[in-house]
Amino acid sequence: MQLSTRAVSTAVLAAVVAVAGYFSDLTVAGADLGDLPLTVIVGLLAIGFAFGWPVLVNLPSRPGSTAVVALGGAGAVVIVHLTVGEPPLRDLPVVFAFSILLAFVNELLRGGGRERLVESVSGTVAGTLVAAAAAGWVATQRTPGGEELVIAGALALAVGSAVAALPLKPWLGAGATVGSGLVAGALAGLVLPGFDPLAGALLGVAVGLLVAALHQLFDRLPVLERFPASLAAIILPVTVTGILVYVAGRVLVG
Repeated sequence: MQLSTRAVSTAVLAAVVAVAGYFSDLTVAGADLGDLPLTVIVGLLAIGFAFGWPVLVNLPSRPGSTAVVALGGAGAVVIVHLTVGEPPLRDLPVVFAFSILLAFVNELLRGGGRERLVESVSGTVAGTLVAAAAAGWVATQRTPGGEELVIAGALALAVGSAVAALPLKPWLGAGATVGSGLVAGALAGLVLPGFDPLAGALLGVAVGLLVAALHQLFDRLPVLERFPASLAAIILPVTVTGILVYVAGRVLVG
């Protein structure tokens, strides 16, 4: 799958996250759904990422690694959704620790001499960490001004990813991606009530740098010709941006 296709697909997923964040106050049949739409979207993204991650990094035990990463990512999203009070990520280390145990159980269940054991364990744990980062979107929604942060971060990611699809030289493309993230974040700060444009611009710069770095990292991998690997590369910026937006929000907004 070409870089432009992956970039546009990432932009579409980021836009979906922004829409889910916008409808956080949605009421259906008199019931307030809260952050349930956002939880469902990022939970599905974590599971989709788990499907492609073992192919992207060429792990030897792909079904087992997929199961571990999916359980860790979806479990992280669910536990943050169910957490009441501050801080919303306080139970996340428990989920991640349990996922590490599952990674070792996966190796114990492997046959064939357990070749590339260290690579398999480290790759599975790394994938779980990336999938669990998606819970940052839900945690951000729970913080003061969280709805605006989610929308601004997702829009910066969508715009930056769309610009990354342009056929520009590497350094020029990276600069355009960061610059577009800055503009998108600043505009979100101007439009969204109670959100500082400067904070939005700084958040956009951080998201733009992340997008530019990830696209350069994966651009020339031959394995991206396979759909599962491309799927993981498409979803990865969205999951990682979740925890980035949460941390940036705590620093910039409080």
